Amino acid sequence: MNDGKPVAGVVARMRQRLDDLPAELTHRRIFLGTYLRTTQAVGDAIDRARFEDPAWVEDWDVKFAELYLRAHDADLAGRPAAKVAGDERRIPVARPWRLAFDAPPDLPALRHVLLGINAHVNYDLPQALLAVISDDDFGDPFLMDRRRRDHERIDGVLAERVGAEDDELAASGAKSLLDAALTPLNRLSSQRFLRESRQKVWHNTIELQQARVQGGYAQRLAELELLSAAKIADLLRPGQVLLRLAITGFGVTLPPPP
Repeated sequence: MNDGKPVAGVVARMRQRLDDLPAELTHRRIFLGTYLRTTQAVGDAIDRARFEDPAWVEDWDVKFAELYLRAHDADLAGRPAAKVAGDERRIPVARPWRLAFDAPPDLPALRHVLLGINAHVNYDLPQALLAVISDDDFGDPFLMDRRRRDHERIDGVLAERVGAEDDELAASGAKSLLDAALTPLNRLSSQRFLRESRQKVWHNTIELQQARVQGGYAQRLAELELLSAAKIADLLRPGQVLLRLAITGFGVTLPPPP
């Protein structure tokens, strides 16, 4: 059940995915639960009028979530592709998601969250923005400034979630004593790299839009897919990953077109 609002509807669908996860995929609850709570927080921020264009943010947030749900459902139905109900096309699971879904179940919980964020923010988010910003919109600098500001306001919502999500990991017993000792630094690091990655997302969205207009969109999206997949090696390297990401960055950047 939901209250008739689009974000509430997509949250209900996420809850259903949590309920339906098979026992052997229990580890996938980690990212899905984090994303569900974050989506609820965005919905609350919309209700509290924290955005200049709440209707646009809601549409964008739902389309963003749909990309995750589609990848999740396709992966469960059968890797690397699955039939979607009512659609005879085969829907591939993009490499960043496939690698995240195939990660060893016994990875630390934080690593599962980071793998999901990588696929969803670095790869999915530019696509979600393009789904709600038309080519005509890109030609309107005043409107684009408005869109960019609402995009950046999401950072505030995410920053507010960092502490709560860190507490969720601690409550689950997924944090070591060293992690606990580094909690203040880790929280600052998370806020920093989430902000940095969203700045790169805006750059990548513009690059993809230019390719949408000029041609070569599929090639540029494939480049973004490879960059996002390559990021996984850094996310799985031993050591204090959050502190490292605060220095090296979490986002990926599309280079200029050839």
